[in-house]
Amino acid sequence: MPSGLPRGISDSSRWGRGPSASAKKMTSSPSRLERLIGAVLRAGVTASSICLGAGLVLTLIGGGEAIANVLLHTGIVVLLATPVARVVVSIVLVELLASAVAALIFNKRL
Repeated sequence: MPSGLPRGISDSSRWGRGPSASAKKMTSSPSRLERLIGAVLRAGVTASSICLGAGLVLTLIGGGEAIANVLLHTGIVVLLATPVARVVVSIVLVELLASAVAALIFNKRL
């Protein structure tokens, strides 16, 4: 039974149930910004995990209570700061890109 749609368009993509061709194209390869944001998030979680793990081990073995507390607090702060760093990185890169484009458009001497 024909659906009344042009050839090549299915009902599932019409109603948002299936990925469209443009969605597949956009998700095929991550951009440089996405890779940078991923690296920032990965580094933050890794650093936080190392600090928390080291603080936990020091607490459990009973050595260096002050150092263990510093490591645990540092791990928590780094974990909380990780999403903030992601926003800072993405905004800064977008602003740099916008300023470069504006310079090329509005300054004909380049």
